[in-house]
Amino acid sequence: MNVAVIGSGGREHAICESLIKSKKIKKLYCLPGNGGTESIAQNINIDLSNFKEIKDFVKKNKINLVVVGPEKPLVEGITDYLEKYKIKVFGPNKFASQLEGSKIFTKKICKKYKIPTANFVVKQNIKQSLEHIRKAKFPLIIKADNLASGKGVYICKNRPEAIKAIEDIFNGKFGEAKKILFEDFLQGEEMSYFIISDGLSFKYFGSAQDHKRVLEGDKGKIPVVWAHILLQDYSQNN
Repeated sequence: MNVAVIGSGGREHAICESLIKSKKIKKLYCLPGNGGTESIAQNINIDLSNFKEIKDFVKKNKINLVVVGPEKPLVEGITDYLEKYKIKVFGPNKFASQLEGSKIFTKKICKKYKIPTANFVVKQNIKQSLEHIRKAKFPLIIKADNLASGKGVYICKNRPEAIKAIEDIFNGKFGEAKKILFEDFLQGEEMSYFIISDGLSFKYFGSAQDHKRVLEGDKGKIPVVWAHILLQDYSQNN
């Protein structure tokens, strides 16, 4: 079968490394790929925001499966678009991708289905946000709601840091912000637990941790990945 992997990062390189080991793979493309993928797949220089161009390439080259790595095209609906043309895609649709694209959406899902998560408050603008931090307990977590490439999260030790976070977010540092998320600070280990699901069943395929502080002793700033599970939080709620 012919397979195309969409993306240009280390994640896509790792996916290509695994796929190429399969005897079922006849031809492997990476769109647009990078220097690492070049040795194991055919890199195709293509604009990932141009879904029609991607679709035309897939059809022309008789690609049987498209694997989407980056969050942005998923959030923008590439899976939905390609599936309209009967193209098989590995990647969540636009609705499910809100779990990555909107931190508030994810928190509301957790609340609705009683999934342990930190207590949170949503505010609509700078005025509401500044009012909230006057009475808030510190440390405090402040998050930009929109997709922020793994950024957009502040651990604020005091009010001045919180004010800066609010101003950064509403002034467009991570793109247009219509809402902001405030969470209780939780101390503990972070872990991402990965599954594949078809909507009816699921299969576990690994876990990972992010270690991003730039200074020894956890003193540096930390661009926390938003989709995380704090084991401390889980133990406190069970």
